[in-house]
Amino acid sequence: MPLAGVPRVLLPAADLGELGAPVDTRDTGPRPGSPLWAYLTMVSAAGVTALAVAEFGLGAGPGTLAEAARTPLFWMLTVLVVLGELRPVMFSSSTLVGGTPTSTMFTFAVLMYQGLPTAALMQAVAVVVSGLVHRRAWHRVLFNLAQVTLACTAAAGALAAFGAHPQPRSPWTPDGLDIPAIALAAAAYFVVRAVLVCQAVALHERRPLLRVMKASLGPQALVYGTLLGLAPLVVVVMAHSPALVPLFVAPLAAVHWTATLSLRRDHQATHDGLTGLPNRKILIVRTEEALAEARAHERVGLLLLDLDRFKEVNDTLGHPVGDRLLQIVAHRLTHSVRPGDVVARLGGDEFAVLLPSIRDAQAAREVASRLRVALTEPVRLEGMTFDLDASVGIALYPDHAPDFELLMQRSDVAMYLAKEGRTGVEFYLPGKDRNSPERLSLLGDLRRAIDADELELHYQPKVSLEDGTVEGVEALLRWWHPVRGPISPAEFIPLAEQSYLMRELTQHVIGKALGQAARWWHAGLDVPVSVNVSARDLLDSGLPEQLEAGLEKLDLPPEAIRLEVTERILMTDQAYSAEAIRTLAGLGVQLALDDFGTGYSSLVRLQRLPVSEVKIDASFVRRLGEPGDDERIVRSIIDLVRSLGLRSVAEGIESPEIAASLREMGCHAGQGWWLAKPMSATEATTWLRARLGAALGGHPGDARLASH
Repeated sequence: MPLAGVPRVLLPAADLGELGAPVDTRDTGPRPGSPLWAYLTMVSAAGVTALAVAEFGLGAGPGTLAEAARTPLFWMLTVLVVLGELRPVMFSSSTLVGGTPTSTMFTFAVLMYQGLPTAALMQAVAVVVSGLVHRRAWHRVLFNLAQVTLACTAAAGALAAFGAHPQPRSPWTPDGLDIPAIALAAAAYFVVRAVLVCQAVALHERRPLLRVMKASLGPQALVYGTLLGLAPLVVVVMAHSPALVPLFVAPLAAVHWTATLSLRRDHQATHDGLTGLPNRKILIVRTEEALAEARAHERVGLLLLDLDRFKEVNDTLGHPVGDRLLQIVAHRLTHSVRPGDVVARLGGDEFAVLLPSIRDAQAAREVASRLRVALTEPVRLEGMTFDLDASVGIALYPDHAPDFELLMQRSDVAMYLAKEGRTGVEFYLPGKDRNSPERLSLLGDLRRAIDADELELHYQPKVSLEDGTVEGVEALLRWWHPVRGPISPAEFIPLAEQSYLMRELTQHVIGKALGQAARWWHAGLDVPVSVNVSARDLLDSGLPEQLEAGLEKLDLPPEAIRLEVTERILMTDQAYSAEAIRTLAGLGVQLALDDFGTGYSSLVRLQRLPVSEVKIDASFVRRLGEPGDDERIVRSIIDLVRSLGLRSVAEGIESPEIAASLREMGCHAGQGWWLAKPMSATEATTWLRARLGAALGGHPGDARLASH
């Protein structure tokens, strides 16, 4: 169904509510039994235990905390810690670096002034409130509570090593001589938090711990150093004038505002403005990192994904609806990949997915299939339901390319193969790469072959299965390369179709076919010549102009030439309104449908084109007489074609038994080596004179015998 189809009954579908959902995959619960699950469970248990010991086992007790809670300073600090947890300082848009909560300054100050129980309690309350406000998953909230409690415990241990044991009833106010104790406590706090968080990120994204620490410790150390360095000043102010503590919010607000501006610029430079996904810059960096870290027997995959028929949405409903659809697509892709995979938008409706570590090609195909399944869920917008689909191209390191640029280029080639073949997912195939040196060289040789008139046409007759009369001949292109020898049309025709040469090649073939038809018709051999053209050629307004001029110049009737096009033309809505096809019909040039049965045609679509002949694909004809449904398929096609008043031609007749079976079914004519092989123009002329100069009639096998 077209992407921008007509309104229909609304189905349960994804709508704009998706856009409000977070894209942070850290909120996705780890699989029970996985290394990440085990790690989070261990850290969470240790943190909860440390919190319980801090609150009930260090001599402070509930009574002491209750007494501290009666002071205005306690509640003021609690509010500051909660607000600081809600508004972290962000200096980078990297998911590895993350944010640094400004609550760190006040928590560390409370730790030094009133001890671990009070600081741990305030920080625990702040983490829970922040988790509820930001709707974080419970396992993430519990881990955050645990890692900050363990960091506070490590810092309290460092202070205790220097003889500092602060309590709410006996606060500790440091002086200049306590700088080593403060420095050690701050270092312990930072190191514990950094290591615990980096290990979780490394397991979550399946990346080396050292790699994660290298990316995150630098920016984090700068911010933590500033916040922890200001904490002793907060303690001094608390000891002498607690009412002045809120003044520290001003410099924190300035830092937060400056960091926000910096982050916004960083994010705009590295992320797509519409979807928020990483752009090509980040994709390049992450791909190069993945290639550098790839271990032996490990692959890196790059998937290029392009939405099918997305242009119809913009053309029909406008760009605002198209933009909202792209946002939904981005959300679905992000939630369909593994943690650590990178989803990027390259522009328009084109997305890329980096798989930094993939087991093999089959695993990459499974990811691509999962992405396509996620996109096929109907989308409801503007009172309409859209069916999405996409074509995905896959290139792997080191199988297909050694670096990012080649991976991108070759996944792009694979994506277009998937789009052209309507297969959904394709891997890179060197033989189909229009940009490979060999194919570019072959394209240049084909260009020269056209100019030098080195291409030849061979002709294979179409013979009546009823009486053996000649119905016409099909022109088949042949190329004998001066160095490579004979080159199959299956190799150079697709190459021409993907380049600027196809139109010129078609014009060249039609010119030669018209010239040969003129020689035959003027010699009394009135045999129609069929020429294969692509769907693009058939829709080209230059084609009827060339045919009309050629027929007039060579004094040929329109019946002298026929055009054959594959069944895929029926899937192109443009074909039914193309001016070129109407002009050809007005000229009297007949149209034949080739390879019928291999596509997805319908009776209605077949009726709408001015087709006079339908050719049954050889893959069905060759299997006649074998077990299977081929005989029923062929018979159904023949009956369908007859009911429409068209001629049926069977391709690939290789035996008298198949010819007899087709004749019994009512097939009009046939082609195949048993009837007549493809011949050069000279051989075909001799063959036609022998057939057309004799009194014809009888068994179609006469055509086969006359060809030898």
